[in-house]
Amino acid sequence: MKDRLIITGGNPLQGKVRISGAKNAGLVLMAASILAAGETILDNVPHIQDVDVMIELLNDLGVHTQWNDDKSLSICPTSGPIKKETSYELSKRLRASNLLLGSMLGQVSETRISMPGGCDIGSRPMDLHLKGLQAMGVEIDIEHGYIYARAKKAKGARVYLDFPSVGATENIMMMAAKTPGITIIENAAKEPEIVDLANFLNSMGAKIRGTGTDLIKIEGVEELNPVRYAIIPDRIEAGTYMVAASITAGELLVENIIPTHLYPIIAKLQETGTYVEETDQGILVRGSKTIKHVDIKTLPYPGYPTDMQSPMMALLALSDGSSMVVENVFENRFQIVDELNRMGANIKVEGHTAIINGVKNLCGACVKATDLRAGAALVIAALGAQGTTEIENAYHIFRGYEDIAVKLSQLGARVEIS
Repeated sequence: MKDRLIITGGNPLQGKVRISGAKNAGLVLMAASILAAGETILDNVPHIQDVDVMIELLNDLGVHTQWNDDKSLSICPTSGPIKKETSYELSKRLRASNLLLGSMLGQVSETRISMPGGCDIGSRPMDLHLKGLQAMGVEIDIEHGYIYARAKKAKGARVYLDFPSVGATENIMMMAAKTPGITIIENAAKEPEIVDLANFLNSMGAKIRGTGTDLIKIEGVEELNPVRYAIIPDRIEAGTYMVAASITAGELLVENIIPTHLYPIIAKLQETGTYVEETDQGILVRGSKTIKHVDIKTLPYPGYPTDMQSPMMALLALSDGSSMVVENVFENRFQIVDELNRMGANIKVEGHTAIINGVKNLCGACVKATDLRAGAALVIAALGAQGTTEIENAYHIFRGYEDIAVKLSQLGARVEIS
C-alpha cells in the first residue's frame, strides 16, 4: 500500500475546491441505517478509508452495502437477523465502530461490541456512553475487551452527560429512537453532526427535538423507515483547505460548505490576517504574506474545534510572534509538535498548553503522521515550507480526506503519493 505523501512547498494554492461529505456525520449515519428495515441510500458519502472500514463492519454483521453509479451508498439489512457481535479486527481500526452499540441495541436489543481503536489522541473512554444506556435499563458487562449489552427491558429515561460527548450523545439518540418512552439527554453535544443525525432519524420517522441545544428530547417509536438522505459537508476538511490557502498566501474558493459550521474557524483565521469572505458560491480565502499570532482554546461546539487545532498550529508556526494553544478536549493532540519542530518550528509544550514562537521559514523534512489531524497539519506545514517534505504513515490522512493529493494538485500544489 502506498503510504507516503511527498510535498514540495512554495506554491500558492489557487482555484476552487469542493468539500466532500462529513466523515464524522457519514460514519454515524451509516451505523444508524441499520435501524430501518429496507434499503437506505446515503448521498455525499466520502470515499475515505474510515468509510471503507465501516462498510466492512456492516458487511460482517450481515448488512448489504453497495456503491451506486451516482456515488451514493446503499445500506440494506438482510431479510434474516443480523449478527450480534462486531469484529475485533475491524473495530480496532476504527474509533467510530463504537457507534454500532446504540444502533444495534435499537435494532436487535442485544449485542457484543469490541472496544474501538482509531487515532491515539488521548483517553476517550466509553463510560459516558455506558452510563447513558444503563440509565435506560441496558444491562452491561465488560470482559476481555468486549462490551456485552442487553436491552430487553429498556425504556426512556433522563440522562445527564458529565461532558458533552459527541459519541455518547449519538449512541443514546440511536437507541432511544426505538425505545419505548421519552428519553431526555441533558448537557448533550451540539455539533452539526448531532443535528444531521437527528434530521436523518426524523426523516425515517423518529421523534427527536432540541438538537443543536444542550437538551435533546427523544420519543421512542416502534419502527423506522428507510430513506434517501444527503450527508452534510465536512467542516473540518473545509477548515483544513482554508488554512492551507492561508499558509501559502494563496486564494481559494471553498465550495459545498455550510458557513455557520465554520464560524469558529473563520474567526481565528481572520485574526491571523487572512482575508475570508462568504459569497454565493462558497467561502473565499486569501492568505496574507504576514501571519499574525493568535491564541486558541479548543472547546466543544460552538467553540474552536479540537480537530482544527493541529492544522492551525502549523500555520501559527510561521506567525509574527508568540501564540498559545490550549487543548481542552484530548490530551495527546500535541504529538504533532515534535514533527513540526523537525521542520524548523519553535514549539514548546507545557501540560495542556503549547507555546508557538513563530519562525521565518519552515524547511522540508522526513516526518511521520501520528494521527489524522496531525497528518493534515503536516500537509499544511509542507505546503508552506521551503523544499520537499516526505510524510510517512500517510494512511492516517487518507482515513479522513477524500482524494487529498488530487485536490491539492488541481490547486497548484506539488504533491505525489508513493
